Amino acid sequence: MKKVSIISIVFCILIVFCIIFTSCPKHDEYTSDWFEGFDSRGLEELLAKTTTKPWTGQEFQAGKIGGTWNTAMIDDPKSFNILVAEQDSSTKLIVSRMIDYLMDYDAVARQWKPRIASPQIIINESNNTMQVVFTLRDDLYWSYYNSNRKVKVTSDDVIFWYNEIEGDPVMESSGYYGQFINLPDGSEGRITISKIDELRFAFHFPIVLAEPLLALNMDFGPRHIYEPAKRSGGAEAVRNLHNISVNPQTIPSMGEWFLVEYTPGQRIVYKRNPDYWRKDSNDISIPYREEMIIRIIPDETTRSYLFLEGNIDTYSLRPEDINPFLEKDDGTFTIFNSEGSLSSNFWTFNQNPINSDKPQYEWFTKKEFRQAMSCLLHRERINIQVYRGLAQPMLYIFPEPNPYYNPAITLQYLFDTRRAINLLSSIGIKRDSSGIMRDDKGRQIEFDLTIGSDRTIIQDTASIIMDELSKVGIKVNIRVISFQLQVQQIFETYEWDSMIIGLSGSGIFPSQGSNTWRSSGNLHMWYPNQPSPATEWEARIDYLYNEGLYTLDKTKAKEIWDEFQSILLEQCPLIYLMRPRSFWGLNNRWDFSNVYFDNINNNLIDFIYLK
Repeated sequence: MKKVSIISIVFCILIVFCIIFTSCPKHDEYTSDWFEGFDSRGLEELLAKTTTKPWTGQEFQAGKIGGTWNTAMIDDPKSFNILVAEQDSSTKLIVSRMIDYLMDYDAVARQWKPRIASPQIIINESNNTMQVVFTLRDDLYWSYYNSNRKVKVTSDDVIFWYNEIEGDPVMESSGYYGQFINLPDGSEGRITISKIDELRFAFHFPIVLAEPLLALNMDFGPRHIYEPAKRSGGAEAVRNLHNISVNPQTIPSMGEWFLVEYTPGQRIVYKRNPDYWRKDSNDISIPYREEMIIRIIPDETTRSYLFLEGNIDTYSLRPEDINPFLEKDDGTFTIFNSEGSLSSNFWTFNQNPINSDKPQYEWFTKKEFRQAMSCLLHRERINIQVYRGLAQPMLYIFPEPNPYYNPAITLQYLFDTRRAINLLSSIGIKRDSSGIMRDDKGRQIEFDLTIGSDRTIIQDTASIIMDELSKVGIKVNIRVISFQLQVQQIFETYEWDSMIIGLSGSGIFPSQGSNTWRSSGNLHMWYPNQPSPATEWEARIDYLYNEGLYTLDKTKAKEIWDEFQSILLEQCPLIYLMRPRSFWGLNNRWDFSNVYFDNINNNLIDFIYLK
């Protein structure tokens, strides 16, 4: 399992929202009788027409080189810079194909496996410290397209990136927060790094951790490029490296692909890296595909048509696509399905005191208000109306593959209008004679809900929330803003009321999300970068999170993580939405021997080849 990018939602423009939300709203046609009469047998028939093929540890067969892989993405990248990619999903998508991670996590075998480096864990019981020694592969190079130039990847690359990019707070890297551990005495200790030789380096922990490798699975950039930039111009020069105006063929790669062409608003082209370290049983480097062309298509409907016409090879289906796709199936493609996603979008409320002069701040900082909002979230309606019955509510913090998932610990604030009204009443919020909700100062309960319009699912979900809250006298104003402004709101201005958003990552490990759950994290969405915990419950979460990090005893760890989950589900800082079943289409011109699709690994196509 690789370290993942920060934000998994891409935002579109206001006019798209206006068109969708002013034309034929769907919710009017759904009644309580319709919900009760929903028939799941049709879902079984639908699933029977798709293919289920999860990866359960099978070996990949040797393939053959050849072919062009055609696909599409929503937005242009902001940069080709590895640091910038941490906060821009489109950039991350492009850059990730030219770098690599130290390790992989096999969720089936539940164990770490070497990728470009092999780890060795050494525990010093006398002082309760530990170190992890990594040995890099000896066949790793920063290679250049159409050139014999190769720069060997060494421990200096990793150490520079860890200390001077991720470890420098001026760089504002999300990896910075993961380098620190709160110790039992209340102090903070840093995981440090040292060089052993050209291929070996060691991470030094001030305390023994339960899952040390999780904190270390980093990617990194070429020192020979990023270090001179930092020395000459600091953080600004580093971020300006490999901007979208550079010739992409000048960017080195140690990954599967070379980036060779970028035409803004049109397409991105990669060529196969023949020197990539990962090889099949015949000693041939993957990928087998010689070229990859990514068309930039913001409109999802257009992308679906391109797939049906055979112009792109792969497409992630929306719920509304399923039946039409099956009806149009002419044997040119196959639809795979997997169980419900391990993660979910969520609805959250801004509790940052920078907005303390607003009435919304008074409401949002009361747990009863957030609990009431959860009770007004009509999950069954969202499932049937938005997901066609192909989803289920996410009512817990940890997914099933997490070793500390506890089925007995689930969200208790489910759809119940009467309970929501009582919760609001308990904090002085009641309906007036005309049915409008007002607080104890007479102020109307009204707030914004910010969303991105990259998918109609998010739009439809927001529409249902707006409708359900209007029934009890609460006014919601849905706002759609640009991606750049959204990022600015999250990391800089904090000027938003509530939002639907998602963070990538599956939560297979309980300690994932250090920059989300800890109050000091930059993705502690409702109030990030707290100098000290703003509430008693957040202080308790900080304590439990850090206790869980270094508790090796499984029984004691379970008690810690049980309380951790229970507090978050009681406080409702993030109200999770739905876990949709995933559907993925693939053109039949490709051989499916090495193709797998499941809710842990998504679509595994590294070893795909032409028939």
